[in-house]
Amino acid sequence: MLAATFHQEVAPRLGLPDVAAPAGSRDGGQAQAAAPTDPCAPVIAGLSTRQQLAQLLQVGVKPENSEDAVAIVTAEQVGGIFIGGDAPGLLTGGALALVRAVSKLPITVSVDDEGGRVQRIDAMDGPLPSARAMVAANSPEQVRELAKTRGGQLRARGVTMDLAPVVDTSAQADDTVIGDRSWSADPAVARAYAAAFAAGLRDAGVQPVLKHFPGHGNASGDSHQGLVATPPLAELKTNDLVPYQDIQSYGPIAVMVGHLDVPGLTDGTPATLSPAAYQLLRTEYAFDGVVMTDDLGAMKAVTNLVDLPEAVRQALAAGADVALWSNGGRVGEVLDGLEQALGNGGLAKERVSDSLHRVLRSKGAC
Repeated sequence: MLAATFHQEVAPRLGLPDVAAPAGSRDGGQAQAAAPTDPCAPVIAGLSTRQQLAQLLQVGVKPENSEDAVAIVTAEQVGGIFIGGDAPGLLTGGALALVRAVSKLPITVSVDDEGGRVQRIDAMDGPLPSARAMVAANSPEQVRELAKTRGGQLRARGVTMDLAPVVDTSAQADDTVIGDRSWSADPAVARAYAAAFAAGLRDAGVQPVLKHFPGHGNASGDSHQGLVATPPLAELKTNDLVPYQDIQSYGPIAVMVGHLDVPGLTDGTPATLSPAAYQLLRTEYAFDGVVMTDDLGAMKAVTNLVDLPEAVRQALAAGADVALWSNGGRVGEVLDGLEQALGNGGLAKERVSDSLHRVLRSKGAC
């Protein structure tokens, strides 16, 4: 019996260890390293180019019932839906199961439930205090428990992602654009409480999203109303950007980039459309998770500058993994533009591949 046959067939049955190929074998005795495999490759191969692009979209849907969401997912296989507003229909009665049933891959279901002025399930599951109020009354450990409870309520309703916590530092009045959505003007306090809130959501199986990189809390106005400027980059690094230092310590998270013009970085362009902003997050802050945009369809900081399909293209080309627009619609038009951009060089295939891998891994699809 040949030695190779013995070791391949007989030795395992006798409980003997395997051995390396003997000297003089065809590989010269050198162990052949297995080629690395891409677990996402077979998943991606099962998607058309248009469906691959659709995985990078998170689209607002009508919250009253499942009809709008089912139609959008059936038609285009978008990677995520966003449920805004206060109508509870899509978050009750198992309505989201109908949406998942028509999705080829796990679908991200997001809400923006921060507490205070920005929450979605308070009418059904009770209110959550604002970030500023939570700091005044609770330790970080207690906030983690509050977030775990809230995350459990969200998860029970079918939500998989919460566009929270805000990590912007701000001392501005409660009712300003960030205001009481900020944990504190002190970046160390903001970081500690945001990390606790993110951990609580993650404890409950909901993906947290830190926002609004690189910092909205000290900007010149409200990016819902137009493009606003932050303090210069050097100043941001000593305050607004401090919560993003050692970002790996937060655990698995996503990051939302805001529509912010940063002197010394973006030079008049919203950060959501600026390659320099994504480069800062990826390199100096070493973040390799999913990066998404703030709302590209309903915030004048972007809509005053460029139409939605072009905004989505520019955001993805600049470095975003997920393009979000809350007001829904125009999905086919956006995807038509992205397909065209792939063909004419307006969107690099490598850029799409990188983002697609991050998005699929974050959803457990590969």
